[in-house]
Amino acid sequence: MIEMHDIWKTYADGTSALNGVSVKIDRNEFVYLVGPSGAGKSTFMKLIYREEIPTKGEIFVNGFNIGKLKQRKIPYIRRNIGVVFQDFRLLPKLTVFENVAFAMEAIEAPRKVIRKRTLEVLELVGLKHKYKNFPSQLSGGEQQRVSIARAIVNNPAVIVADEPTGNLDPDTSVEIMHLLEEINFRGTTIVMATHNKEIVNSMRKRVIAIENGNIVRDVQRGEYGYEI
Repeated sequence: MIEMHDIWKTYADGTSALNGVSVKIDRNEFVYLVGPSGAGKSTFMKLIYREEIPTKGEIFVNGFNIGKLKQRKIPYIRRNIGVVFQDFRLLPKLTVFENVAFAMEAIEAPRKVIRKRTLEVLELVGLKHKYKNFPSQLSGGEQQRVSIARAIVNNPAVIVADEPTGNLDPDTSVEIMHLLEEINFRGTTIVMATHNKEIVNSMRKRVIAIENGNIVRDVQRGEYGYEI
């Protein structure tokens, strides 16, 4: 699903974020990306959904060479990649339903399809009964569930989750992780960056550790391995 071949990323200010990273993530895997702050995790994630392009090397997502995509094809690729952020990034003036439906409207899906699919994913994340609410009327955990619903509404092949439990209390974090695990079980590849040692150690998925722009550990059923 995701392949990086000798990926280097250097920013305009000279900061070296990734140094010759090569990795393969198979379809339907659940992978934790761990490491200290500034290690290169965010850059790794941004390369997957084409917010950044590599300085050197090649990255393939679902068979497409992301770095060499023409600008007009980027929106098409992003339909197949759902992104979940730590700070939710919901549109405050739109209802729960409208926030999720917006992702389908962006690809010009038929109205009847939008309504049916939006209600389906809201039911999956346990928020169908709050479809008329606004983000300000929801708890942090509920807002993150809406964010996840928005990320999966277009049936993406991959979900990139950047610290999705970072602003949540421990119990709510566990609920969000069970939801992501269910989505993964249904066939979606998930790559999640996190500092949450307890979640990583309890769920025992594949762990890729990055330090100073290098992959220093890649373990199936791994543990966090860093002191927070």
